[in-house]
Amino acid sequence: MMLSFRGSENVRELAMPWRFSLTQTYDPVENPTGLISFGMAENVVFTQDSVSYRSSAPTAARLPAAAAVHLNNILKPHAPIDPEHIFVADSPTSLGSMLGYNLAEPEDGILVSRPVYGRFELDYGVESGVRMVYADTTAEEAFSPACVENYERALKECGKEIRAVLLVNPHNPVGRCYPVETLKAIARFCNKHRLHLISDEVYASCVFDSGDSTAVPFTSILSLDLAELIDPNLVHVLYGFSKDFASGGLHLGFLVTQNEQLRQACKAILRLHGASQAAVTIGTAILEDQAFVSSFTAEARKRLASAYRLTTSVLDKEGINYVKGGNAGFFVYIDLSPYLPPDGTITPRNREFALAQRLVDAGVFLHPGEEHSRSIGWFRLVFSQEEDTLKEGLNR
Repeated sequence: MMLSFRGSENVRELAMPWRFSLTQTYDPVENPTGLISFGMAENVVFTQDSVSYRSSAPTAARLPAAAAVHLNNILKPHAPIDPEHIFVADSPTSLGSMLGYNLAEPEDGILVSRPVYGRFELDYGVESGVRMVYADTTAEEAFSPACVENYERALKECGKEIRAVLLVNPHNPVGRCYPVETLKAIARFCNKHRLHLISDEVYASCVFDSGDSTAVPFTSILSLDLAELIDPNLVHVLYGFSKDFASGGLHLGFLVTQNEQLRQACKAILRLHGASQAAVTIGTAILEDQAFVSSFTAEARKRLASAYRLTTSVLDKEGINYVKGGNAGFFVYIDLSPYLPPDGTITPRNREFALAQRLVDAGVFLHPGEEHSRSIGWFRLVFSQEEDTLKEGLNR
């Protein structure tokens, strides 16, 4: 379904006999007639399932089922997520690279509104050569159904073949969730132009009570009746352990897609991006304990709410402008443009970098706006710290 040439070629390669080692399924007790593999260079005598090569080790077989239960709980999809539709890799970052490779040719574009998390340029571009094409908006415009007008303009003017729209929901760095009507408008836009819709939902459970009654609750793209809006084979959701479980070092990510051809194309390059069996074992144990997940999520949301309220109260007191309506993620998007050095001989971006250096000299670091936005002077402040550390950082 609309794969890149190289993605389609890899699917064909995957089907070549003997190209990939067949997995040993023999067990003297559980499966005495199973296949004995003399093809995998692994010291089986000393190897446990949790540190083996085997993608079909018992825990690996359980992980998609456990992930489906968890994702059905938090994403509340219109149709239940089938474990068969979950593809496991070592991180959402790797999955972004895999999607870029399999959906687009080098120098093709992926369309995204801006401000946005700037490192997508690396995630989708370093290996696959795919470029981010930006539909620049204000923070307010980005969450309105009218944002598709900016998408249409960028699609027409970019001079590149656009293969997908990337949606970040909850949003990084603005910290908001997309309204239902905006999600529907973006899905219709993608269907109109036959574009893939990639919804990065890694902060799905990091939604909290910010104290703002107007804040929009989180809605997964999968909770919509997609059949009325877009070909479901064009919709792909990214999720992982790094944010919701504070476990970036575990390196475990999930792609949810009904597109079987895309899953096959990802499988063909999984050897470069596969999750370790140790991570799979740990991730499976966590997701199979939904009582723990519920308890952890509740505590995380409570602490995020407290840190957000502390941060915004200081910003309000000091008269520092920031994007209101946040209720998700780890960040507040703040306007430090009034504090930029005087406009003189240095460029606007270097004025921003000079302010960033002043902050570092004072013992505190924030990502300058060039990481996220065309506008000068906007910085992302990550507040997910211990309270004493957060207070000290805000004071600095």
